[in-house]
Amino acid sequence: MTSTASSTDPRQDLAPYDREPSWRRRLRRFGHEADPAAGPAGDVRDRLAPPYAEPGPRLWAALGVPPGPAGLLTRWSGWIGPLLVTLLAGVLRFWRLGSPKAVIFDETYYAKDAWAIVHRGFEVNWDKNANDLILGSGGHLPIPSDAAYVVHPPVGKYVIGLGELMFGFNPFGWRFMTALLGTLSVLMLCRIGRRLFRSTFLGCLAGTLMAVDGLHFVMSRTSLLDGVLMFFVLAAFGCLLIDRDRARARLAAALPVDADGRVRPDAHTAGTVRLGWRPWRWLAGLMMGLAIGTKWNGLYILAAFCVMAVLWDVGARRVAGARHPYRAVLLRDTGVTFLATVPVAIITYIWSWAGWIFSPTDGTGGYFRNWAATDGRGSSWSWLFPDWWRSLWHYEHEVYKFHVGLSSPHTYQSNPWSWIVDGRPVSYFYESPAPGAGGCPADAGDKCAREVLALGTPMLWWAACAALVYVLWRWFFRRDWRAGAIACGVAAGYLPWFLYQERTIFFFYAVVFVPFLCLAVAMLVGAILGPPGASDTRRVAGATGAGVLVLLITWNFIYFWPLYTGTAIPIEDWRARMWLDTWV
Repeated sequence: MTSTASSTDPRQDLAPYDREPSWRRRLRRFGHEADPAAGPAGDVRDRLAPPYAEPGPRLWAALGVPPGPAGLLTRWSGWIGPLLVTLLAGVLRFWRLGSPKAVIFDETYYAKDAWAIVHRGFEVNWDKNANDLILGSGGHLPIPSDAAYVVHPPVGKYVIGLGELMFGFNPFGWRFMTALLGTLSVLMLCRIGRRLFRSTFLGCLAGTLMAVDGLHFVMSRTSLLDGVLMFFVLAAFGCLLIDRDRARARLAAALPVDADGRVRPDAHTAGTVRLGWRPWRWLAGLMMGLAIGTKWNGLYILAAFCVMAVLWDVGARRVAGARHPYRAVLLRDTGVTFLATVPVAIITYIWSWAGWIFSPTDGTGGYFRNWAATDGRGSSWSWLFPDWWRSLWHYEHEVYKFHVGLSSPHTYQSNPWSWIVDGRPVSYFYESPAPGAGGCPADAGDKCAREVLALGTPMLWWAACAALVYVLWRWFFRRDWRAGAIACGVAAGYLPWFLYQERTIFFFYAVVFVPFLCLAVAMLVGAILGPPGASDTRRVAGATGAGVLVLLITWNFIYFWPLYTGTAIPIEDWRARMWLDTWV
C-alpha cells in the first residue's frame, strides 16, 4: 500500500468548493470569489492579456454609420474619445487663464520662486511689495541675489518657470504649465481608465469626471505644486499599468500551446521565464523621481506603487501556473523592479537640485550651499562625501524638521478626515466689487462676491465616497485587481496625511488622488450599467441611473463655475452656493 501526503487529507474526496477553508466559504456569503487561478483553466491568454471591449455593430447601425466608417471609428475609438474629452478639458482650463489678474494664495511663493530658479538656479528673497511691482511692471523686475530658505524641492518650480519663460512673468505665464499638465492629465486618465477597465467608454467617463472636478480644475489654473505632483504620480501609475500589460503578454507568449491551439498554464515556464528590462517600469521610476522632486509626499506613493507592482507580478506568474509565484518574482523580477524604481527615483531627485549644486559656494549661491565649507567644516564625514552632498544633506535635514514641526494656525487648514466629503475647501482669492465695477452687474443692488474656491465638485466627491466602498468590496471579496489598483492610488495619496493631523495641512493636497477617485466612480458606473449579459430591462435601468448620476455631477460643476473661475456674482447667489458652513 502506497501513501501520499494528500491521502491524509480528510477533504480529498470532497468537491473543490467543499475542500476550501471554512473562512473562505463564509466570505462567499458577501460575494467573495476564489483565486481566479484556481478555477477551470481555459486559454490562459484571456486572463493574462484580456482583449478590449469594442463598440458592436448594433451601435453603429443604430447611429446610421455605414460599415466602412464604422470599422474606422472602431479602430480609432481608443484615441478619438480621449482626445475629445481632452479638448473639452483644455478649453475649460485655458479660458481666461490670466484671470484673476492677481497673485492668488500660494502663487506668492511659487510664481516668484519659479522665475528665480529658471534664471539663477535657486530661490531668492523678494521685496515685500514684489507682487504689486510684478503686476504693475508686467513682470519687468530685477531678480534679487539674496538666497531664500525654501521647503519644497525644485522640480515643480522648474515646471512653472518654463511657462513663465514662454509667456512672461505674469499670471498667464505662471499658470500656463499647470493648465497644460492638468489638461494632459485628463488625456492620461482616459487612456489609463481604458486600459484598466478594457473599455473606452469607462476610460473616457473617468477623464470626463476629472475634467469637471472643481478641485482639479482650480489646481490646473493656479501655479501651485500639487497639480504638478498629481501629473507625475498619474504618469507613473500609467507607466506601471502599461508595463503590467506588456509583461503579462510576454509571459503568455512564453507559455506552451496544447493540441487544440490553446495556451495552458505551465509551472516551469511561469517560474523561470525572465521578462526583460521592462522600459516602462524604468520610466515609472523617472516619473516618481520627478514627483518626489516636486513634493516629498511622493515618497509614500513610490513605496505604495512598488508594492503594487510586485503584487501584479506575483498575480501574473500565479495565473501562468507558477507553483511558488512569490519565490519566482523574488528571483526573476524583484531586482529589475528595485533598480528601475528606487535608484532611478533617487538619482532623478538629486539631479533636480543641479541648479543649486552648481551655484557658487562663496556665499552668493543657493541657501546653505556653502554650509559644508563653513558651519559644517571639520565633519567626520568630510573625507567620504563631497561638500555639495553634505550641504544638501544638511539642507534636507533642516527642511524635514520644518515640515514635521509646522503647526502655525491657518484660517483654511483642515483635518484629512474632512477631505473626502469636501469639508473645508480653501479660498485662493476673494474680493467684493461694487455694482458696475469688477464684473459685478450694475443692477445687482448690493455688492458682489468674486472668489476662487478650491472645492471639489460636491456631487462627484460624495459619489466617490460610495464608489470607494464599492471598490474596497470588489478588491476584498472579488479579488478584483483593478479595484486594488484604484484603492492603492487613493490610499497612497490620502492615508499618509493622517500621520500629521496636528500639522497645518490643507484640502488641496487631495488633488493628488483625484484621478483615482474618478476611476472609482467610473467603476461604480460600470457596475450600475450592468454586466455584458444583462437583460435589456436591466440595461435600461442601469443606463438611466448612471446617466442621472453623471448629469448631476456635470450640473454641479456648472453651478459652482463662478466660484472656480473668480466670476463676480451677486452676494445672495454666492451665499446660495455655500452649502456647508465650513465652506465660508
